This record gives sequence, structure tokens and C-alpha cells, in this order.
Amino acid sequence: MSENHSLSPSHVRAGVLLPIGVAAMSFASIFIRFCDAPPLVIAAYRLTLATLILLFLGLPKTLRESRNLSRREILPSLAAGLFLCFHFAFWITSLQYTSVASSVIFVTTNPIFVAIASFFFLRERISPILFLSILVAVVGGIIIGWGDLGKGQDQLYGDFLSLLGAVMATGYLLVGRSVRQKVSLTTYITLVYGVAAFFLILLALFNGDPLFGYPPKEYILFLLLAVGPQLIGHSSLNWALKFFSATLVAVFILGEPVGASILAYFILGENPGLSLIWGGALVLAGIYLSAREEKKLGKI
Repeated sequence: MSENHSLSPSHVRAGVLLPIGVAAMSFASIFIRFCDAPPLVIAAYRLTLATLILLFLGLPKTLRESRNLSRREILPSLAAGLFLCFHFAFWITSLQYTSVASSVIFVTTNPIFVAIASFFFLRERISPILFLSILVAVVGGIIIGWGDLGKGQDQLYGDFLSLLGAVMATGYLLVGRSVRQKVSLTTYITLVYGVAAFFLILLALFNGDPLFGYPPKEYILFLLLAVGPQLIGHSSLNWALKFFSATLVAVFILGEPVGASILAYFILGENPGLSLIWGGALVLAGIYLSAREEKKLGKI
């Protein structure tokens, strides 16, 4: 009998949704590049609109389940919201200083941080094959963004901001892996997105960025970011965290630079050259190897 028969329907669904989510997230940097609003405003609208849509679709269920949450679920969810807030604050700002390829590459280096933190905090074993697959995928990502390195102070600053975004994403994924074992997807992401939106609004106001008065094009892009990369993209990641390790989810996210670089080439005219082909092949190979290893270890 094939091993696939042992997979639950939820595992199969998560395995389908995860690649779809990564594809949806690949559009984020493209939409952001077309926005003229300040980075913190873009992030605030992305999370605020996503939260409002979630409340509109499932407010009764969310309120009912929220009443039963203990401090052990609420406090980590608040922490995940803060991590998500600063992840977007750092990453979206980085797109003003460096290319889409470099920005997305550095912000998706979190498998390294996730693997280390998962071992120490979640007690998730990192096998030699899984570690190798992470290394292969990360090397592929570095190759994609290599052409944008060393081009000046602005690019380096943008790369540094992206790297800070990766650190924040690590906390976001690790907390989600823990809390999602006990809390339903809708309740969890409504709380997390809502907390992130609240603090992003505060950061935008503190920075002196106006929250209103933008042309219609901006609000359309805000909505596209909320529906696509956030509700479809990030929500699929949070769904998968209940069934897959945080390390595997983080490695899958490395597929985002491939999609974003391809979109940037056709839509924005950013040409990473042969580095995209070779680097993209390594990223996809790393994802395949890590998924096969997790299945072998019985985690999927």
C-alpha cells in the first residue's frame, strides 16, 4: 500500500494549499512596487483590510472561539502579531532601496533561523538530509540575488532591512507552529492579523505618514495585497503550520523568490539573468528534498 494512503485529508489539503499560498505571496513585491504610499501605510492597509474581511466572513465563530482561549493561546498570538508587524515594516521598506530579487531573497532566509530555533525551542529534530536541503535552497536564493549585491549603500541597507524581516518572520512561524495545534485557523489569523494591523497603524502615525487621501489606484493595490498575498498566501502558511513543521513551511517559502523574480522580469523589467535559472533550480530542489525527508520522517 502506498504511503499516501496514510495521509489525512487535512494533510493533503495543506500540501495543496501551501504551494498555492507561496505563489500568491510572490505577487506581494510586485503590488508594493506599484504603490506610491509610504511602506508603513502599505503594510497597515494590507493587514487592516485582511482583518476586516476575516471579521466580515466569520465574526460569530471567531467571537465564540475567542471566549474559550486561555492566556497560553492569547499571549503567544499577540506575540505573533507583533512579529508579523515588524516583518512587514522591515521588508516593505526594503523594497524602496533594493531590487525585488534581493529583497525577497534575504527576507526568505528564515529557514536557517527557523531550523535552529525549532531545534532549541520546539524540540523538532533536524536530520542531516533536511539540513542539506535547507542549505541547497538558501544557496539557490543567494545565487538569484547575487547580482544585486555590492551595488552601493542603498542596496546594502535594503538587504539589511530584508534580513531583519526574515528574523521577524522566524518568530511569526515558530509561534504559529505552537499555537495552531490548539486554535482554529480563522480565529488565530484574525487575532494575529488584527494585532499586526493595530501596531502598524501606530507606527505609521508615529512616523508621520498620512493614512488617508490616496488616489483610487492605491486603495485597489491595498485590497489586492490583502486578498492575495495575505489572505491566500499567509493564511495558507498558517494552515500548514498545524500539519507540517515550521522548518518545512519556511523552506517552502523559499519558492517565493523564484515566483517574484519571474514576475519582476516580465512586469517590472528586472532581469536577474542566468542567476534566476540556476538559483531557482536549487531552490526548487531544496524544497523537493525537504518535503521528501519530512515525509520519510513521518511528519507529513
